Amino acid sequence: MSNEPELSPQPDKKPTEPRTEDEKQLLQNRLKRIEGQIRGIQKMVGEDRYCVDILIQISAIQAALDKVGFSLLERHTKTCVASAIQEGNGDEHIDELMKVIKQFTK
Repeated sequence: MSNEPELSPQPDKKPTEPRTEDEKQLLQNRLKRIEGQIRGIQKMVGEDRYCVDILIQISAIQAALDKVGFSLLERHTKTCVASAIQEGNGDEHIDELMKVIKQFTK
């Protein structure tokens, strides 16, 4: 068990640099694809498919979610964290970034 507090949602915070419509669309398309994959797994379970086949699909979903997550981490670092550093209050944002990286890579 870690002594570090867990991160919690922060609905009041917004990105330093708003996402472009293209960025939002790309993320939403990826998430819709993942949603479809999850529905596919539900169908596989309902059809009593072979465990290994289901596990392979779960692995593909995890990889797809990781790709979305790393994309968001990269953008957050290049915009929000970089901006905070330039403004002289980067320590708080770096600490937050490190916490989210630790949580994300568990």
